[in-house]
Amino acid sequence: MRYRLTFVAGLVLGYVLGTRAGRERYEQLKKSAMQLAQNPAVRNTAETAAHQGREFAGKAYHAVSDKVGDRMPDSVAQRVRTLRERTAHGSGEDDWGTSNT
Repeated sequence: MRYRLTFVAGLVLGYVLGTRAGRERYEQLKKSAMQLAQNPAVRNTAETAAHQGREFAGKAYHAVSDKVGDRMPDSVAQRVRTLRERTAHGSGEDDWGTSNT
């Protein structure tokens, strides 16, 4: 699914950049993209994918930490503790200023 979405996005971008249809066609495509982004089914799917990603990341964290144990460098361990504390206190932003919704 990800590759199809990337392909479609590239196709649309190529069309917009390469077309001579003018501003009217660009506005039409922009409106269609906004409608797609506001579609409840699309939003729910994106939220579900984000939730599953967080679940898998948590499982992977536990699997890796069980195998790595105390062999992790102090700088990495400190960073993990900082991130864990930030998550525990409910901060909704990461280092890049995006929310974890």
